[in-house]
Amino acid sequence: MIRIIAAGMALAAVLIAPSSHAANAKPLGQNTIKLPAMTPALNLGRMNYQAKCATCHGLKGAGTDKGPTFLHRVYHPGHHGDGSFFLASKRGTRAHHWPFGDMPPVEGITDGQVKTIVEFVRALQKANGIF
Repeated sequence: MIRIIAAGMALAAVLIAPSSHAANAKPLGQNTIKLPAMTPALNLGRMNYQAKCATCHGLKGAGTDKGPTFLHRVYHPGHHGDGSFFLASKRGTRAHHWPFGDMPPVEGITDGQVKTIVEFVRALQKANGIF
């Protein structure tokens, strides 16, 4: 029984500890980031992203000293699905991949805004080989 508890605790520590690969990853330079072909829907997502996310995650998703880049495999849809963006923006999230501290809920963000932001971020990721 003790071995099972110890194994569970070790697994939990691995799952919640920052990934050394993620924490040490160098973000793409702002000038090397490719924007996707913009559509009216993606432009709306970009405007919502810039209004609600860019202060911490950078104008082009490359991160800042306040928040991580979205242009990293950690945010690939197979690792952080679209629902995780909804939960993080609405409820906040504890730090688990990066050394930036906990993310508070985004003040006044709507589900519609999050949906357009996720579409923009996914298109941005795809344009930069993350998707």
